[in-house]
Amino acid sequence: MIEDRDARTKEIIKRLKKEYPDAHCALNHGNPFQLLIATILSAQCTDERVNIVTAELFRKYPTPQHFIELSQTELEKEIHSTGFFRNKAKNIKAACERLIAVYGGEVPQNMEDLLTLGGVARKTANVVMGNAFGIASGVVVDTHVSRLSQRLGLTEQKTAEKIEDDLQRLVPKKHWVMFPHWFITHGRRICNARKPLCNECVLADICPSRNDLV
Repeated sequence: MIEDRDARTKEIIKRLKKEYPDAHCALNHGNPFQLLIATILSAQCTDERVNIVTAELFRKYPTPQHFIELSQTELEKEIHSTGFFRNKAKNIKAACERLIAVYGGEVPQNMEDLLTLGGVARKTANVVMGNAFGIASGVVVDTHVSRLSQRLGLTEQKTAEKIEDDLQRLVPKKHWVMFPHWFITHGRRICNARKPLCNECVLADICPSRNDLV
């Protein structure tokens, strides 16, 4: 067992990078705007469902202006299956209106401006910054990243913001964009919430939670 968190983090990154060389953002998108909308829709919804919805949504409405011209009711119908559709539709329309009014229809490439858009909190902004622009602004913390970070002893925190603070201290900045993809892929395939497959895990020998999970 590697007791030192920095050393364990380094080994975790080394192993997961080798195990999942094709890990990537699971939300289908062709440009920063599409990724922004897909990420807003992904709240409390699976990426698979979002991709089903956005395949048709982006074909019909490819720009912020198209979403502005769409009625609230019609947008709600389009995204209904992603859940929380009323609030998501409201946020998407507000974000598109600001994109047109303030940013010339283009998604801004900095955290401060992204956070002024409807429906955009730090997690969404990090997703867009890292995956659309290749800018390491932080570490995306979703349910998988939270769970694995706690199980692997990288944090004892419970909130996404505090977990991100710990991960930013442990994970080299050059890995900030990919680190969540490795964790998310591993969380889905092996270290799931209910019944983790510890006997198949490449991190089993350095996981401080293994004895509690098997």
